Amino acid sequence: MTDRVIIFDTTLRDGEQSPGASMNLSEKLEVARALQALKVDVIEAGFPISSPGDFESVKTVAREIKGPAVAGLARANDKDIDRCWEAVQHSDRPRIHTFIATSDIHIEKKLKKTREQVIDLAVRAVARAKGYCDDVEFSCEDAARSDRDYLCKIVEAVIEAGAKTINIPDTVGYSNPWEFGELIRHLIEKTPNSSKAIFSVHCHNDLGLAVANSLAALKAGARQAECTINGIGERAGNASMEEIVMNLRTRKDYFGLECAIDTTQIYRASRLVSSVTGIMVQRNKAVVGENAFAHEAGIHQDGIIKHRQTYEIMTPESVGWKGTSMVMGKHSGRNAFTKRLKELGFELSQESLEKCFEQFKVLADKKKTIYDADLIAIAEDQAYAYPEKYRLEYIQTTSGNTTVPTAMVKIKRGEEILQGAATGDGPVDAAYEAIKTLTGTTSKMVHFSIQSITGGTDAVGEVLVTLEEDGRRVTGRGHNTDVIVASALAYVDALNRLEFKREKKVFAQSATTP
Repeated sequence: MTDRVIIFDTTLRDGEQSPGASMNLSEKLEVARALQALKVDVIEAGFPISSPGDFESVKTVAREIKGPAVAGLARANDKDIDRCWEAVQHSDRPRIHTFIATSDIHIEKKLKKTREQVIDLAVRAVARAKGYCDDVEFSCEDAARSDRDYLCKIVEAVIEAGAKTINIPDTVGYSNPWEFGELIRHLIEKTPNSSKAIFSVHCHNDLGLAVANSLAALKAGARQAECTINGIGERAGNASMEEIVMNLRTRKDYFGLECAIDTTQIYRASRLVSSVTGIMVQRNKAVVGENAFAHEAGIHQDGIIKHRQTYEIMTPESVGWKGTSMVMGKHSGRNAFTKRLKELGFELSQESLEKCFEQFKVLADKKKTIYDADLIAIAEDQAYAYPEKYRLEYIQTTSGNTTVPTAMVKIKRGEEILQGAATGDGPVDAAYEAIKTLTGTTSKMVHFSIQSITGGTDAVGEVLVTLEEDGRRVTGRGHNTDVIVASALAYVDALNRLEFKREKKVFAQSATTP
C-alpha cells in the first residue's frame, strides 16, 4: 500500500454549501487558482446539474486549471452524469464523482427503494460514467450509518463496474475515530476486490470529529482525504484541509504518510476563502487562526525565546503565516508596496494597484505602523470588488448615552447624489437606516460581525454583513480604522453584490450530497 495521501478539496462544492457562502464565477476561479498553488490533487469544482451557474463554474475551472484533476458531482442517474461530463471534459484530468445513499434510513425513507435496487443504480451510474472517462469515483452517502456487510457488497459491485476511488462519507458527522477507522479497515479487508481501488473518506464535523475521523481512516488504510479550506461546508462543516495536512506533516513519525501540498500556501488560501465567502476564521482555529502562533503566558514566552520548539510544534513560516510584523510605513514607496503585495500572493492590474496604493497612503496617515494583515485587507478590497452601483461618499454620526444616535449619509448612485439622515439604536443602526432609506432596498440583514485585523486602538476594523433578498444571499465586507465607516462600507458592498446578482439572475442553490 502506498504512503501517499491524495488531497481532494471540495471547497468549491461542499464548502460553498455553507449558508451564505455562495461565490460568483470569478471568485470560484480565484479560489481554484489558490488550490492549484497549494498543489491539491483533486478539485471538486461543483455540482454541474444543480444550476446553470454551477455548470459554468465547473466548466470554467476544468478549462482554466492545470495540474489537479477536476471533478464534478453527480447523482446516480443518467442526466446528472451526462451533464457532469459536459462540464469536466474540458479538464486535462477529468473525474466524474457519482453517489447514492447506502444507509437503511436513507434507502427506505428518502430513496424509497430496496438495497438491491440501490446496488443496481450504483453499478449503472458507474458504468455510464466509465464510458466517458477512466477516472470515476463512487460515494456511499451516509456510509457511517450503513450496514457493513451491505457496504462491502455495494463497494465490490461498483469496483467491478469500474470505479477507481471508493469514498466512505460520514455524511452527518455521526461516527468517532475508533469506530470509523475500524469501518475502513473492515471494508478493505472484507471486500474481495478492494485492492483495485483507492479508499477515500469525506467527514463532516457535526460532533467536532471530522479531522480526527479522517486521520483515523488514513491510518487504517484510506489514501484519499476529502476536505475544505478552513473546514467550511454543510452545517458544522467538513474536515479542515490545513489541519489534516499539518497533522500528516508534523506527525509523520506516527502516520508514516505524506502528501504533495505546498504548505507555505495554506495561510494565503485560508484568508482568500474567508474573504470571498464572508466566513471569518475563529481566532483559536488550529493552523490558520490569529492565535495559532501567539504566546501570552510568561513561561511559554520564556521557552520560545530560549528554543522555539519548546512550545511550537510547527513554524508560522511552514504554513505561509507572516504574522503581524511591521513591513510598511508612510514613507514607503510604490515599488516597495507593489513588491510586498506580490509576496503576499496578489497579482493585481495596474489600475487596481494604483487604487490600493492610494488607500495605503491614506491608512498610513492614520496608523503609525502598517502590518501584512492591513495590506491584505487593502488588496482584497480591490481584488474582489463588485461593479459599483452605489458608492459611499460621506458619513457622519453622533451618539452617546444621553443622545439619540443619528447618522448623515451621502451615497453616489451613478451620477446621482443621494443624501439623508436617520436615527437608530446606535450609530451603526442609524447609518444602516439612512442607507436603506436612500437606496430603497428591501433586503433583510441576516448576519453582522466585526473584528480588528491587527491589535491596538488604531487597528483596522473588518466588518462582514450578510443580506438576503428574494432568495439571494450575499456577504459584503468593509475595512477602515473607523468601525462605523467600515460598517457602512460593508453594507454598501453587500448592496452592490445583490445588484450584481439581480442583474445576472444568479441564484445560490444547494443539494443533498455526501
